[in-house]
Amino acid sequence: MTAEGEVGRARPRKEDARLLTGQTTWTDNIQAPGLLHLAFLRSPMAHARVDRVDVSPALERPGVVAAFTGRDLAGSLGSLPCAWPVTEDIVLPDHPALAVDEVRHAGDPVAVVVARDRYAAADALEAVEVDYTPLPPVLDLAAALAEDAPLVHADRGTNRCYDWPLRSGEDFAAVRDRAAVTLKRRYHQQRLIANAMEPRAVVVTPLAASGEYTVYSATQIPHVLRVMLAMVTGVPEHKLRVVAPDVGGGFGSKLQVYGEEVVALELARRLGRPVKWTESRSEGYLATHHGRGMIQDIEIAADRDGKLLGLKVDLLADMGAYLMLVTPGVPILGAFMYPGIYKMDSYEFSCTGVFTTRTPTDAYRGAGRPEATYAIERIMDELAAELSLDPVELRRRNWIRHEEFPYPTIAGLTYDSGNYEAATEKALALFGYGELRAEQHKRAERGDPVRLGIGVSTYTEMCGLAPSRVLRDLRYAAGGWEAAAVRMLPTGKVEVVTGTSPHGQGHVTSWSQIAADVLGVPFEDVEVVHGDTRAAPQGMDTYGSRSLVVGGAAVHRAAEKVVAKARKVAAHLLEASERDLEFTAGVFAVKGSPEARKTMQEIAFETFTSHDLPDGVEPSINAEHVVDPENFSYPHGTHLCAVEVDTETGQTRIRSYVCVDDVGRVVNPVIVEGQVHGGLAQGIGQALYEEAVYDDEGNLVSGTMADYLVPAASDLPYFVTDRTETPATSNPLGVKGVGESGTIASTPAVVGAIVDALRPLGVTDVPMPCTPERVWRAIEEATA
Repeated sequence: MTAEGEVGRARPRKEDARLLTGQTTWTDNIQAPGLLHLAFLRSPMAHARVDRVDVSPALERPGVVAAFTGRDLAGSLGSLPCAWPVTEDIVLPDHPALAVDEVRHAGDPVAVVVARDRYAAADALEAVEVDYTPLPPVLDLAAALAEDAPLVHADRGTNRCYDWPLRSGEDFAAVRDRAAVTLKRRYHQQRLIANAMEPRAVVVTPLAASGEYTVYSATQIPHVLRVMLAMVTGVPEHKLRVVAPDVGGGFGSKLQVYGEEVVALELARRLGRPVKWTESRSEGYLATHHGRGMIQDIEIAADRDGKLLGLKVDLLADMGAYLMLVTPGVPILGAFMYPGIYKMDSYEFSCTGVFTTRTPTDAYRGAGRPEATYAIERIMDELAAELSLDPVELRRRNWIRHEEFPYPTIAGLTYDSGNYEAATEKALALFGYGELRAEQHKRAERGDPVRLGIGVSTYTEMCGLAPSRVLRDLRYAAGGWEAAAVRMLPTGKVEVVTGTSPHGQGHVTSWSQIAADVLGVPFEDVEVVHGDTRAAPQGMDTYGSRSLVVGGAAVHRAAEKVVAKARKVAAHLLEASERDLEFTAGVFAVKGSPEARKTMQEIAFETFTSHDLPDGVEPSINAEHVVDPENFSYPHGTHLCAVEVDTETGQTRIRSYVCVDDVGRVVNPVIVEGQVHGGLAQGIGQALYEEAVYDDEGNLVSGTMADYLVPAASDLPYFVTDRTETPATSNPLGVKGVGESGTIASTPAVVGAIVDALRPLGVTDVPMPCTPERVWRAIEEATA
């Protein structure tokens, strides 16, 4: 071990060599004797009554083994789960894995065919006969709430899913009355599609003799999936093993319990054969849940000097056709973040969830926090323009100062640490803010058709989805804890068992660094076990930037327990008091007698032989730990974007992008950089390129990569990134989380820069994504 330790070192990822050389186990790679393949017939209509489904013609096709309708499976399967009923009176409609009487979005499955190969299964779908009676689509969120609106779920009598309010501080109406300036704005959060590199897939293998099933799934949540599969199918949980093998990205889209997983388990049970389903890209656009989808009405009140007095937020959130695992809770996560990093006297929030005949929404990278950051940062820019203040100066006048931490926010959270001033000053210096503002003014003075705009985003977010008692109060069905175990093997090697389940984040490398530091063993000697409910039976999985904050903390604590157990054995072997032992770089040594020493590896072997252990000490130094934090963690930072906008064509080019993030203590800078870069790409994607578009009949018209634009490397600028560091106080590592920060901060920075460039022309908003056509139209409308 080196004196500087592992945490903080820029280690290349252990995972990458195997992944890059194709030595991977994606779910679709998994084979089993007698494997059958599934294909799902999906509704071509957004809303229709299902009058008849006849699968018998498909049974006559070559290679077809079986075929089932929704009615065939209805008696065996429960409704797909929603784990976050955010209010007592929430409308919770049934959600069958296969539609029975009605389809409610294009892509809703109505039948499944089982064949000996995937091509035979897909070909047989065209033989299935379905009669539909069209019903009116429900697409407009406001119109869906009208008394005479057609209903997505007629048996529920309403398209209103829930109303969720939050009010804090002074009455907003009173604050508005005494404010010198009030502004109202409406922002649209378009629907987004995750586009993970690996499509969804599931393989189920039955063991008939014992009634056990192994479910391999491209999922972020093997432990949650196991519980939910048991509840929906009735297969006892102890008879289910769920494995998340190599998973190629998720971004929230695999934080889900999908009907295809449920159907695959049921058919493996019925047929006694292993089954596999892998979605096509076109299926993924229709059937994998979407993100965002929201109308935001924002009102802000301030005095003449720009001091914030209050904020009012009213949301209409598109649930889509059904409530999936955490659909209703996603907008509520954002409720606590609309005030951002700012101080104010009043805050009012309300969210109305609305059913529509579109693909259900659910978690997408950031899950509610990007939407909140976008709204507050955009309206802060509008307030700065109204008051003729520099947008950075307005933020300085209102943010929480570093000496005020820990700070109880108006939304009811307690931010434990931060330094917004330091991050902003570093970002401004790296960006050359003053020089760019000077250039901007010169361009405007000479009437340059290519305008320069500067966007500012000063953000914070709540990470580490926990603690369990807070989740209870929010009516979330699960906890926020995380588990880990550390096993010292007789040869001195280490196994770290984690309940978090990676899909690209670098857990194996980071967890190895954490364990190596605590135990004093070489980084290379640590193996990390994950993603298998048999090998790692306890866990709450990976989402919400919780893995390092909660899961990494559990690894750290479990490793500390190993050291404490090893200390007892070492003291006995060295014939010394535990108090007289020093433990440094993996070596127990007697104070003042450095020659009297035992390494951690030696202790591991001595424990294995058990020849000379203290009385009453069990022959094991292995340890487990479950962490349930008392608070969230709060990374923050400042992102600055400079764009050039061609006013004649509407074309936008990002000229420079600088971000300074504070993610607490950094375990591995290489991984942090990768997470930031990936997050920036997705946030910029929302700002400039991505949108799930539906026509008037509810058909998804952006259902391929030719229609749904995802930024390529050539579309992105060179990112200048840096960090400040204020350690978190909510976990022993001082870490804060970084997986979503880039996505949360970048979208308002980019859109704000575009509006800043065009504000002299009268433009105050450009709807996302800010395509050249939309930018051009905004200019034409403002200058008409």
